[in-house]
Amino acid sequence: MTDDDQGWVERSLQGNHEAFELLVRRYQRMIYALAYRMTGSTADAEDLTQETFIRAYEQLAGYRAEAKFSSWLYRIAVNHCLNWRKRVERREQVHHEWQAQRPEFSSPDDALAQKVRDALMKLNPKQRAAVALTIYDGLSHAEAARVLGCSETTVSWRLFAARTKLKRLLKDAKPGAGHE
Repeated sequence: MTDDDQGWVERSLQGNHEAFELLVRRYQRMIYALAYRMTGSTADAEDLTQETFIRAYEQLAGYRAEAKFSSWLYRIAVNHCLNWRKRVERREQVHHEWQAQRPEFSSPDDALAQKVRDALMKLNPKQRAAVALTIYDGLSHAEAARVLGCSETTVSWRLFAARTKLKRLLKDAKPGAGHE
């Protein structure tokens, strides 16, 4: 640990936030590079870098000066990245298990309902919101416009575009037709 690091850590422990900010600036690129190599994602690397420094700040009182500050910080980052990877893998496993356990459709109408849900998920999110609010939740175009923060005309156009796309996506889907 450099003398500068030791001084910045001590000043940080005394409540000097600028001192910790200097540590962040000094090691941010190093931690980001590690997180990026561990995740392959710039967004996840940014999040993990920020979370690493938050964790380091919270645990700063537990830092022992026998080790270099950068090594201590690396250890926090690596552990954080490994925990992130475990969470991602668990989420993927749960999703895979859910897909595998999803019941077969008990009727052709269930299959059609699933096709409609799948088609809705292919809509632009703003179009999907307009459909959900007006068709499923029964809001008027004016009410939906207030919720979405746009004009009634915009809601109408979004619904028109959504209906056009849904017709194309569902052109072969018919009630009672069963599933493929």
